[in-house]
Amino acid sequence: MSRAGSGIRNRRTLLKQSLISGGVLLSGLHRVRWPENDADSDFTEQGVRLGVVPFSDASAVDMDVPLGAELDGRLFTDLSSLTPENAITPTKNFYIRTRASKLLNASKPWSISLGGSAEKPAAIPVEQLRKMAKPIGLRLMECAGNFRGAHFGMVSVADWRGVPLQEVLQIAKPAAPGGRILISGFDQYAYESRSSIPGASWIFTPEQLKAAGAFFATEMNGEGLTPDHGAPIRMVVPGWYGCTCIKWVNEIAFVNDEAPATSQMQEYAGRTGQVGVPVLARQYEPALIDYAAIPIRIEKWAVNGKTEFRVTGIQWGGSQKIDGLEIQFNADEGFVPVEDFKISAEGVWNFWRHVWAPQKPGRYLIRLRVKGPDVIARRLNSGYYLRSVDIKEI
Repeated sequence: MSRAGSGIRNRRTLLKQSLISGGVLLSGLHRVRWPENDADSDFTEQGVRLGVVPFSDASAVDMDVPLGAELDGRLFTDLSSLTPENAITPTKNFYIRTRASKLLNASKPWSISLGGSAEKPAAIPVEQLRKMAKPIGLRLMECAGNFRGAHFGMVSVADWRGVPLQEVLQIAKPAAPGGRILISGFDQYAYESRSSIPGASWIFTPEQLKAAGAFFATEMNGEGLTPDHGAPIRMVVPGWYGCTCIKWVNEIAFVNDEAPATSQMQEYAGRTGQVGVPVLARQYEPALIDYAAIPIRIEKWAVNGKTEFRVTGIQWGGSQKIDGLEIQFNADEGFVPVEDFKISAEGVWNFWRHVWAPQKPGRYLIRLRVKGPDVIARRLNSGYYLRSVDIKEI
């Protein structure tokens, strides 16, 4: 191996060690792991961590704490401490787009009605679903309105337990083949919202739900759902934006292909990549999570008398695995391959790391893109996930 190649591997290993030493292990939960055959594991190098450089593009906002109420309620997840060994979001920190209604009484007996053009209309008690529940595993969720001002903190990963939707649909089949499935949730509020429209519901094809592995969640991270996270029952559609993951589910209805789009579908049309605001549900493209990648922290280090910055980040979304990322630190600089990109064993978010040595102080715009010309990543390529940082001295 060349001396230059060895140096890169040493820096990568030191960065990996710094991430592991700063992580908090979550006992009793699955972990996102670096592959066991990591060839960098036998390299070491000394260095002194000088601190963390904050991003300059996000407003001051409280992270990991519930804010507001009902439709205007939010919780933004702090992603900055994530590591491969600390990759699951604790339930209390899992992002929230809408908090529970003041009118919701989840303590009363709860059931989901199956109707519309069902062959045999029925009602499923939540207790029955809890008995049917099984481990689902790690699944990621991102709000379609995830934004820079909140440090892109509307994305989280949990370890779920629940009932595959396909098993629930066997209880009440549609009277005729074809058609679509409307999933609705309790959505009445004591206060009028300043930012959102009531009407939590989405219409899917049976094929979409089956392909996504949709399920009704009864637990997250080994404990029951909280009201803000959809208790007593929530639908999760892996790979789709959170606006489709209906909370407080109380209805499943079989509808025909001429069913109008719901108010929630119309509200999120722009954020889920639709052309305009389609009138009919069948005119909507699947609300799939687009490729995304962001840096989550930048550490300043002194190594052998020189200063370097270690950029750690995550990548998620997209419909297929990718080979890696490329990173750019200013528009007048070219993209370069991210030095260390690892596919997680569980397939949720992938971690990446890159050693950076800026030539002068100033503001830098950090932009990422997926390797390869054949991957369509509209949000990422548009600069949606761009971050900026001010380097005051080198």
